Amino acid sequence: MGLVLLLDANLVWAAPPNDNATAAVTIDVAQIMEWLADFTAIDLPDITTQTSASTGSGTATLYTNGDVSITANNTAAAQLKLGTDPNQTLVTSYKLTDDGGADDAGGTGGTDEGSYTVHSLFLKDSAAYDIIHAAGDGAVVIELHVEAKNEDGDVADVGTYGATQTLTAAWG
Repeated sequence: MGLVLLLDANLVWAAPPNDNATAAVTIDVAQIMEWLADFTAIDLPDITTQTSASTGSGTATLYTNGDVSITANNTAAAQLKLGTDPNQTLVTSYKLTDDGGADDAGGTGGTDEGSYTVHSLFLKDSAAYDIIHAAGDGAVVIELHVEAKNEDGDVADVGTYGATQTLTAAWG
């Protein structure tokens, strides 16, 4: 005697439906303002006549997610001088430009400076270089331009002159 059991296909065991759980995730991004690195080295061409001016520039990237103001070192360290002799100097002037801002359809940046300013007055006090942050653009390439020339009616001594310009970014 045999027992035959027939099962209907609709009676097959089914897994329970999926059940989801969610997790709310939050994070705050702090104010960020930092230079990626120092400016690229600026090696000016030689001054070859009393009236010639030598110019060059270097760049540095500034990361920021807010408005900042850039000021400069206005001390003798920013003036080109021969070795350690404070009496052997060149007229040293600077200006800033950038890759965004007012001159580039609204990216993060400022308004490029059109003319050089002597080191002792460059970005001094209320003359800071203002960077305006644009949403979605958290980096700006700053270009530091340098001009060196002899004093009017004088010629500097032969040699290699050097200076260190320090730019400081602060919340604007």
